[in-house]
Amino acid sequence: MVIVHSEVARSKFKGTVIDIETVGDFCQGYQDSREYQKHVPFIFGHIDEDKLKVHCVKQGESLRKLKPIITRILPDLERPLYAFNCSFERGVLYHSWGMIIEFDGELNKEKYEGKWKAVQSLGISNHDDPFHDVGKKCCDAWLRGDIRLSMKHNRSCLLKERDILLRRGCRTPDLLKLFDGE
Repeated sequence: MVIVHSEVARSKFKGTVIDIETVGDFCQGYQDSREYQKHVPFIFGHIDEDKLKVHCVKQGESLRKLKPIITRILPDLERPLYAFNCSFERGVLYHSWGMIIEFDGELNKEKYEGKWKAVQSLGISNHDDPFHDVGKKCCDAWLRGDIRLSMKHNRSCLLKERDILLRRGCRTPDLLKLFDGE
C-alpha cells in the first residue's frame, strides 16, 4: 500500500524539486553509481510552484509498488528538475529500478555539503522536521512502522530544498557514472 500526502504549496520557482527517502546501506569504495546499489526508495516526494506531494510505501513487502507510481509521475513533472544531491537520487533510482533521470540543477553547494549546514547558514526554517535533516532517523522510523514521522520528514526536506533553491539558486549537477556491470 502507498500512502499519499498532498498539499497546496505556493512557491515562486519554475520546475520541480525531488527528494527520496531510502532503506539500505552505502557501498564504500566506489566512485560511481554502485555506491547507491543497496538503497531502495520507500518515499518519493516532489514540490513545484503549486503543490507538494509525498508518496510513501506502507510496508516493506510493497517497496516495488512505488516504482509504477514514480514511472507514471516522472515524465509529467515540470522541468527543470532539482535535487539536493542529484547523484544520490539518480544512483538509487537507477540501481533500484533501472530508471534514468537527468537533473537540471543541484541544490547542495558541493557534493558532501550537509543539508543541515545549508539550512543553518541560510537561516531556513526546520519546517517541523522531526529528524532535523538526519535521513537515517527517517529510515529507522519507517522500519519501526512510523509512516507519519517519515512522511513529515520528507515534507520538511522538500520545503527546505525549495527554500535553498529560492535563496541561493542551484548549480550544475555533479556527473555520475551509471555503472551497469560492464
